[in-house]
Amino acid sequence: MDVLILGGTQWLGRTLAAEAVARGHHVTCLARGDGGAVPDGVEFVRADRSDPAAYDDVADREWHSVIDVTRQPGFARRAAAALAAHAAHWTFISSGNVYAEQNEPGADESSALMPPLEADDSTPDTYGEAKSAIELAYREALGERLLVIRPGLIAGPGDASGRSGYWVARAARDHSPMLVPDILDAAVQAIHIDDLVRFTLDSIERPLTGAFNAVGDPVTFEEWLERSRAIGGHRGEVVAVSPEWLAEQGVAEWSGPESLPLWIIDPEWSAFLHRSNAAARAAGLRLRPLDQLLSETLEWERSQGLDRERGAGLSAERERQLLAALRG
Repeated sequence: MDVLILGGTQWLGRTLAAEAVARGHHVTCLARGDGGAVPDGVEFVRADRSDPAAYDDVADREWHSVIDVTRQPGFARRAAAALAAHAAHWTFISSGNVYAEQNEPGADESSALMPPLEADDSTPDTYGEAKSAIELAYREALGERLLVIRPGLIAGPGDASGRSGYWVARAARDHSPMLVPDILDAAVQAIHIDDLVRFTLDSIERPLTGAFNAVGDPVTFEEWLERSRAIGGHRGEVVAVSPEWLAEQGVAEWSGPESLPLWIIDPEWSAFLHRSNAAARAAGLRLRPLDQLLSETLEWERSQGLDRERGAGLSAERERQLLAALRG
């Protein structure tokens, strides 16, 4: 197939491009190139998608498939206008953030979506509305030719956010007491980057259309933590403290420097990591076991340095400070 990826120089887009080439497809990536180089064997078209002429170099070609990963509605609206007539099939990598409600465990793809963002440019605070707007723009332009993939937390080697790798990396760092939020019964759900990419490309090759939650099987935070400790080799004390106390100490939830990943304090988001993947499973989604996901993530974490400054997670010094404060 002739595949056009709008992006392709960062984690997910680059992994999609590399796997598509490995499958024998001809892949073109259209991007600014600021995120890095495209994989070997990929044709690169340099373009700024904020430029009205961004798609001129690819709009005169016919594409078996176009893949977009953007979070900017303006990019998608212009892409649809320029390329929809030239694509037999289109895939948009959306997000579980598009759903209006995040507190119903096991909710499926029929759940109501966020109101679409009217603006062309999104911010972190309007991420869900922006992804919803892009879905709408592509549905209107592509109709029955559209595949929408809605991942939740993407995990595995290359996760520069640090969210999916923090707990197994922390377990491997040392045997000192480990500070954890007391959310042992909370749901955790993650999909390995390679499982997501395989499902996406398998679906394109069929081709499949419609919307699918491409998410992992849910486990409890306690199970995620215990498997992380077993794989990382942590034999020290585990100190579970209330989310309220952590918030009082200024510990960030979910992501960012000096945070505790996989913890979400707002009860309205209690099921963000507990969506149904039944439709995707029925359509061919295959997931590697949790232990394999964590082991492969830890291998990558070690290559990056367990003591590095992280995008998400507590530093060793901050963890010691919090434990000292807890114990008076």
